[in-house]
Amino acid sequence: MDFPEQLEVIIEVPRGGFIKRKDDGAVDFVSPFPCPFNYGSVPDTVSGDGDRLDALVLGPASARGTRVVCAVVGRVRFIDAGLEDPKYICSARALSAEERLRVERFFTFYARAKRALNLLRGKRGETAYRGIELKPHS
Repeated sequence: MDFPEQLEVIIEVPRGGFIKRKDDGAVDFVSPFPCPFNYGSVPDTVSGDGDRLDALVLGPASARGTRVVCAVVGRVRFIDAGLEDPKYICSARALSAEERLRVERFFTFYARAKRALNLLRGKRGETAYRGIELKPHS
Protein backbone atom coordinates (compact mmCIF):
# COMPACT_ATOMS: atom_id res chain seq x y z
CA MET A 1 0.00 0.00 0.00
CA ASP A 2 1.49 3.31 -1.08
CA PHE A 3 1.54 6.44 1.04
CA PRO A 4 -0.31 9.48 -0.28
CA GLU A 5 1.54 12.81 -0.05
CA GLN A 6 -1.33 14.47 1.82
CA LEU A 7 -4.91 13.83 2.86
CA GLU A 8 -8.00 15.84 3.66
CA VAL A 9 -9.21 14.74 7.09
CA ILE A 10 -12.51 15.45 8.85
CA ILE A 11 -11.85 15.62 12.59
CA GLU A 12 -14.20 13.32 14.54
CA VAL A 13 -12.46 13.34 17.94
CA PRO A 14 -10.49 16.46 18.88
CA ARG A 15 -7.20 16.04 20.70
CA GLY A 16 -8.15 15.64 24.38
CA GLY A 17 -11.61 14.27 23.48
CA PHE A 18 -13.16 11.08 24.82
CA ILE A 19 -16.05 10.27 22.46
CA LYS A 20 -15.91 8.90 18.91
CA ARG A 21 -19.21 9.30 17.06
CA LYS A 22 -20.63 7.68 13.95
CA ASP A 23 -21.72 9.81 10.98
CA ASP A 24 -25.28 9.92 12.32
CA GLY A 25 -24.02 11.35 15.65
CA ALA A 26 -24.50 8.14 17.64
CA VAL A 27 -21.71 7.27 20.07
CA ASP A 28 -19.34 4.67 18.60
CA PHE A 29 -16.65 4.50 21.28
CA VAL A 30 -15.96 6.17 24.64
CA SER A 31 -12.34 6.19 25.76
CA PRO A 32 -11.49 6.09 29.46
CA PHE A 33 -8.68 8.56 28.78
CA PRO A 34 -8.34 11.55 26.43
CA CYS A 35 -7.27 10.99 22.83
CA PRO A 36 -3.63 12.17 22.50
CA PHE A 37 -4.18 13.48 18.94
CA ASN A 38 -6.98 14.60 16.63
CA TYR A 39 -8.71 11.52 15.17
CA GLY A 40 -10.76 11.59 12.00
CA SER A 41 -11.50 10.11 8.61
CA VAL A 42 -10.74 10.74 4.97
CA PRO A 43 -13.79 11.75 2.87
CA ASP A 44 -14.73 9.63 -0.16
CA THR A 45 -12.63 6.62 0.87
CA VAL A 46 -13.41 3.12 2.09
CA SER A 47 -11.21 1.05 4.36
CA GLY A 48 -11.20 -2.73 4.77
CA ASP A 49 -13.83 -2.52 7.51
CA GLY A 50 -16.28 -0.71 5.22
CA ASP A 51 -15.92 2.66 6.98
CA ARG A 52 -13.89 5.61 5.68
CA LEU A 53 -10.11 5.47 6.06
CA ASP A 54 -9.04 6.70 9.48
CA ALA A 55 -6.38 9.33 10.10
CA LEU A 56 -4.73 10.90 13.12
CA VAL A 57 -3.67 14.49 12.92
CA LEU A 58 -0.85 15.53 15.22
CA GLY A 59 -0.67 19.06 16.57
CA PRO A 60 -3.05 21.32 18.47
CA ALA A 61 -6.68 20.34 19.05
CA SER A 62 -9.12 20.95 16.19
CA ALA A 63 -12.88 21.13 16.66
CA ARG A 64 -15.07 18.18 15.67
CA GLY A 65 -16.14 18.60 12.04
CA THR A 66 -13.09 20.66 11.06
CA ARG A 67 -11.57 19.72 7.69
CA VAL A 68 -7.79 19.86 7.45
CA VAL A 69 -5.37 19.03 4.64
CA CYS A 70 -2.09 17.71 5.95
CA ALA A 71 0.99 15.72 4.98
CA VAL A 72 1.11 11.97 5.62
CA VAL A 73 4.13 10.86 7.67
CA GLY A 74 3.16 7.28 8.49
CA ARG A 75 0.47 4.69 9.02
CA VAL A 76 -0.77 2.65 11.99
CA ARG A 77 -1.23 -0.98 10.99
CA PHE A 78 -4.48 -2.16 12.59
CA ILE A 79 -6.75 -5.19 12.18
CA ASP A 80 -10.42 -4.75 13.22
CA ALA A 81 -12.51 -7.91 13.49
CA GLY A 82 -10.28 -9.63 10.94
CA LEU A 83 -10.32 -6.72 8.47
CA GLU A 84 -7.45 -4.39 7.52
CA ASP A 85 -8.15 -0.99 9.07
CA PRO A 86 -5.06 1.24 8.65
CA LYS A 87 -4.92 4.68 10.21
CA TYR A 88 -2.83 7.33 8.46
CA ILE A 89 -0.63 9.57 10.59
CA CYS A 90 -0.67 13.20 9.42
CA SER A 91 1.60 15.95 10.63
CA ALA A 92 3.39 19.09 9.47
CA ARG A 93 6.70 17.43 10.45
CA ALA A 94 8.26 14.00 10.96
CA LEU A 95 6.98 11.89 13.84
CA SER A 96 9.06 12.49 16.99
CA ALA A 97 10.03 9.63 19.33
CA GLU A 98 7.58 10.99 21.94
CA GLU A 99 4.72 11.19 19.43
CA ARG A 100 5.44 7.69 18.20
CA LEU A 101 5.33 6.39 21.78
CA ARG A 102 1.98 8.13 22.40
CA VAL A 103 0.51 6.61 19.21
CA GLU A 104 1.83 3.15 20.11
CA ARG A 105 0.46 3.32 23.67
CA PHE A 106 -2.92 4.56 22.49
CA PHE A 107 -3.38 1.86 19.86
CA THR A 108 -2.10 -0.92 22.12
CA PHE A 109 -4.84 0.02 24.58
CA TYR A 110 -7.39 0.75 21.83
CA ALA A 111 -6.91 -2.73 20.34
CA ARG A 112 -7.78 -4.35 23.69
CA ALA A 113 -10.82 -2.14 24.19
CA LYS A 114 -12.00 -2.57 20.58
CA ARG A 115 -11.58 -6.38 20.84
CA ALA A 116 -13.93 -6.42 23.85
CA LEU A 117 -16.39 -4.07 22.12
CA ASN A 118 -16.38 -6.23 18.98
CA LEU A 119 -17.20 -9.31 21.06
CA LEU A 120 -20.12 -7.46 22.67
CA ARG A 121 -21.31 -6.41 19.20
CA GLY A 122 -21.03 -10.00 17.91
CA LYS A 123 -18.11 -9.27 15.60
CA ARG A 124 -15.54 -12.03 15.31
CA GLY A 125 -12.02 -12.10 13.92
CA GLU A 126 -8.73 -10.76 15.14
CA THR A 127 -8.52 -7.20 16.43
CA ALA A 128 -4.94 -6.07 16.93
CA TYR A 129 -2.44 -3.24 16.73
CA ARG A 130 0.36 -4.29 14.34
CA GLY A 131 2.78 -1.36 14.64
CA ILE A 132 3.65 1.84 12.81
CA GLU A 133 5.02 2.19 9.29
CA LEU A 134 6.85 5.43 8.62
CA LYS A 135 6.59 6.98 5.18
CA PRO A 136 9.85 6.54 3.27
CA HIS A 137 11.68 9.79 2.51
CA SER A 138 11.29 10.91 -1.08
